[in-house]
Amino acid sequence: MLVAAAVCPHPPLIVPELAGAAAAELDGLREACVAAITSLLASRPDVLVVVGGAPAAGSYDADAGGSLAAWGVDVRVGEGDPVLPLSLTIGRRLLDMAGGAAPSAYAAVASDAPAATCEQTGRELAGRGRRVALLVMADGCATLTVKSPGYLQPDAEAHNRALARALGAADVAALAALDPDEAERLWIGGRAAFQVLAGAARPGPRDEDGDRFVAELLYDDAPYGVGYFVARWRLPEPGPA
Repeated sequence: MLVAAAVCPHPPLIVPELAGAAAAELDGLREACVAAITSLLASRPDVLVVVGGAPAAGSYDADAGGSLAAWGVDVRVGEGDPVLPLSLTIGRRLLDMAGGAAPSAYAAVASDAPAATCEQTGRELAGRGRRVALLVMADGCATLTVKSPGYLQPDAEAHNRALARALGAADVAALAALDPDEAERLWIGGRAAFQVLAGAARPGPRDEDGDRFVAELLYDDAPYGVGYFVARWRLPEPGPA
């Protein structure tokens, strides 16, 4: 079952080699990502999966590689051929920044996948081991300002705030309820990955409710007109009998 999750964004500029002289602008974001992933690894998972959106669904073994050559610098991660999509490549790089832990596997979810497909993927991932941890790579709205990649949508700020609240409260229902069409309009790049997390964190038949995870929102900003969140969720350890 899922015992912990970390949510991080995946802008290429989070990699210092790509940011160049502007690397310091995202120092706070990198530090928050490392803190969230450090907490994720402290949950002692027997299965660690990096999840992220991509043009098409796919699964990759632990030794799969990735490259950022398409974004200007051929920074590489992993040992194998560079087959990972951007979100998973950045996820592996963040794991390296946090101490070099290798994932058990990678899971790409199609960015336009229906909500039910995303939740089913999450349930399947949560069933891979006794102690499953997910590193979820997902961006928020990219329509927050006139300089955003998707220009400005007047209601984007309210939706971005709602995402921040859901991540900071481990509100599984709110993530599961994200509307794919609305997310496409608002350029919520992480919608599918958020719903994979919702599926993985859904209470099982023996759980009384969905308020199972302790959550903390470590970062919430939009330095380039795109909502970036860093959050950590953990399942409380049972106390002494």
